[in-house]
Amino acid sequence: MTVESRNGPRADQPRVAVIGCGAWGRNIVRCFAQLGALEAVVDNNAETIESLIALFGCRAMSAEQALSDPGIDAVIIATPPSGHKDMALSAIGHGKHVFIEKPVTLDHGEAVAIIDAARAASRVMMTGHILQFHPGYRKLKELVHEGLLGRVQRINANRLNLGAVRREEDALWCLAPHDVSMTLGLVGAAPDHVDAHGEGHLRDEIADAVTLRLGFAGGEKALIHVSWLHPYKEHRLSVIGSAGMAVFDDTLPWDRKLQLYPHQISLDSGNPQVVRAEPVAVKIEQNEPLLAECAHFLDCIRDGSEPITGPTEALAVMDVLERAKQSMIANNPEKSAARARA
Repeated sequence: MTVESRNGPRADQPRVAVIGCGAWGRNIVRCFAQLGALEAVVDNNAETIESLIALFGCRAMSAEQALSDPGIDAVIIATPPSGHKDMALSAIGHGKHVFIEKPVTLDHGEAVAIIDAARAASRVMMTGHILQFHPGYRKLKELVHEGLLGRVQRINANRLNLGAVRREEDALWCLAPHDVSMTLGLVGAAPDHVDAHGEGHLRDEIADAVTLRLGFAGGEKALIHVSWLHPYKEHRLSVIGSAGMAVFDDTLPWDRKLQLYPHQISLDSGNPQVVRAEPVAVKIEQNEPLLAECAHFLDCIRDGSEPITGPTEALAVMDVLERAKQSMIANNPEKSAARARA
């Protein structure tokens, strides 16, 4: 996926306002400015707004002004997820297209309400499952669907780091959307079985580490482990197939982000024989996933198509997260009672 970018407004681009300009929101602002689509920024921090105006020449607005301004075609919602539903529904009600940073919401019913409203109003709705736009993942998905790895047997995903500890969402909702999104994209189906366990070490009511086990009708299995209480950073997705293995590791340099492992295992003699092989790097295009994601949103507004991470994909991910949340409650009733009392 290639992206054409340039500084300054472009007449052919929809005009967007970014609501929420924190650490990640500022990156979104930068990308829409590069694409020539940035019109306004909204944030409670005056210093942040001043710096963004100085950098990108955009306008400062309140959320109400951005939603009611007829010159703004779309809003990017990068605020804490507890406010996503009200902001998104208000934006759609004002005729705006919406891009919502993950998670869409912290409640399955709220996500459905947003999606239903966007479809009824014929507005583009997209969520920030950014790794769908990463060249490494896109190439891995291509290899899997072409059958290079044979039948997918297992997917392992680790998203671990120290920090980004949230106050209102746990590690499931903060981190797992990325790996659930990628897993569903690789398998091409919803799981039949979802089992999840969460552990709240810093606070009983918020899980700092979560493990999900997914089972699919085709026999594929997935293990997803996420944590913000980990001594080092690991963003790794491994696919084990009947004919080969591949690893997408986003922490490695571009020339090693995606590697094939042509190991061989023979059962012919009755005793498993393992023949190890050196990994083979897969060449991938080097570009910024966030810029590609923002460009895709603008393309969908112009041509009216459903985004890759639009309502269908967003709801599929939310379904798994909701089932995982319910599984966590069932698997740890004592902590669930503590959360209810908190």
